[in-house]
Amino acid sequence: MATPTDVIPPSRDGGAPLPPMTFTAPEGFFALPLAGTTEERAALADTFVRELYSRGDESIWTPAAPYYAAIAEFMAESGLAYSAMGLFSTDEGGVAQCAFTVAAVETDKTEPDIAAQGILSVLGNDPLNDARWMNLPCGPAVSCVTLREIRLAPDVSATGTETGLQTGQIQVHVPFPNGPYTAVFTLFTASLDYWGEFCDMVVTILGTVNFADPDEVTTGEAESEEPGRV
Repeated sequence: MATPTDVIPPSRDGGAPLPPMTFTAPEGFFALPLAGTTEERAALADTFVRELYSRGDESIWTPAAPYYAAIAEFMAESGLAYSAMGLFSTDEGGVAQCAFTVAAVETDKTEPDIAAQGILSVLGNDPLNDARWMNLPCGPAVSCVTLREIRLAPDVSATGTETGLQTGQIQVHVPFPNGPYTAVFTLFTASLDYWGEFCDMVVTILGTVNFADPDEVTTGEAESEEPGRV
């Protein structure tokens, strides 16, 4: 069962509480432990590595947990509210991977339509961006798709020679309807053979974005899906 995720913590730097926001992440996402304290990160990192390496043992989990706890600390300090690795089995017996993050950015706009129009104007100025307006169940949003080639040095490429790696990024900006913030959802992948599936996945996630207080969710809704919190 999918669990709704809080996208932002209840407050920042001891300031006023931020507006609530949740979304539902699909199965196959392994969320990094972006907790507020070292102790919380350590505990969550231990759970994370046991889920990620479910067929491993203590020889793998023990050294891996501090590594992912350190990554989570860096990401949290960078302003990310949610970060996950997506691992999905393919029909060919391989694995399609992606990285998925969510951040809440403070803006000077309180009207979602005005904020979205400004974002679309800025992103549309770059000819390499495919920026488009979206009407989500939660309100207006702007998507931006970019495809890039990353050059890999010989020592990290599978062939031992410099080569190019095709990558794709889907980024969607969703203005809050109840405060001067914009949520930024980003999916990045090098598994472009499954680009269509990843696009569909992002659309599905965006359809679950909810700006209502989780305490106001009805019992029936809570039983059908458990929102994830960042």
